[in-house]
Amino acid sequence: MKLSELAEKTGTTLESGSPEAEIAAAAGLDIAGEGDITFLANPKYTPQIKETRAAAIFLNEGVEAGRDDLAVLRAKDAYLAYTRALRLFHPEKAIKPGVHSSAVIDSTADVSPEAEIGANVVISAGCRIEKGVNIFPNVTIYEGVSIGEDSVLHSGVSVRENCEIGRRCIIHNNTTIGSDGFGYAKDEEKRWLKIPQVGRVVLEDDVEIGANTAIDCASVGETRIKRGAKIDNLVQIGHSCTVDEDALICSQTGLAGSSVIGKRVILAGQVGIAGHLKVGDDAVITAKSATSHDIEPGKVISGIPGFDNKDWLRSTAAYRRLGEFAQRLKKLEKKVSGNDENI
Repeated sequence: MKLSELAEKTGTTLESGSPEAEIAAAAGLDIAGEGDITFLANPKYTPQIKETRAAAIFLNEGVEAGRDDLAVLRAKDAYLAYTRALRLFHPEKAIKPGVHSSAVIDSTADVSPEAEIGANVVISAGCRIEKGVNIFPNVTIYEGVSIGEDSVLHSGVSVRENCEIGRRCIIHNNTTIGSDGFGYAKDEEKRWLKIPQVGRVVLEDDVEIGANTAIDCASVGETRIKRGAKIDNLVQIGHSCTVDEDALICSQTGLAGSSVIGKRVILAGQVGIAGHLKVGDDAVITAKSATSHDIEPGKVISGIPGFDNKDWLRSTAAYRRLGEFAQRLKKLEKKVSGNDENI
């Protein structure tokens, strides 16, 4: 692809370099080769510009390459431009409509002839599979499930009964959508009696779910993951939760039942959310933090239990000096004790 064409398609401005230069791929600063385009988003990697073998680079406003032999595409967001370039060089593979001979499809299921159904897929009664859907081998789809246009289910996925998957969703390997919620009542003999889990899970359009994640159905009603939300590998979403639009939930995070996660919330790795809580829009909870109370919109929370990130940073800095403080306190105690004896 010519450099001028790449600039146009990524929404950037060609600041230096030949418009006719051919760009073959996009890669990071440290691995880019001749004919590649790279990017700089984090200033700490600036020294790598001197060493990169790339032919061109996406740079944010005000950042200089410092090299005459490196073509520059000026961007409002270099990382976003690089992402668009990657998508250009690695377009999604076109599906091959049809049903593998080993697939098992109930006679009452409505499967579009424009969908691709892989080997050993099971599609149960009353399901609806729309055009452009790609279901990889060994996927199991229970009764009454609907899957919207152009969605992709990778090998090992299970979608439980009556769940709804929107358009352009991606579900990665060995994830379960609609597993039973964790609900029990203690009977008269103090034994656990399972509460029927008869609700469902709804994934709205453009949701992506990582590998080995579980999203539990509601006991009654629904668990809903709203448009554009992205959920990483190894995440647990409890029964009756709502994850709002464009939320980002990172690996090993757990949401207890009936949690409500707002728009554009970021939950970093290994975050814990207690049940029936609300995390407001645009809030951020940093890695290995947990909360047992509601979080206001826009707040950044850290620690266990979670509190304001700035206060947490100050507390962490003080914690590292506890040994020093203890020694100083002992010296003061000795001094005060000595003064008392002299009185």
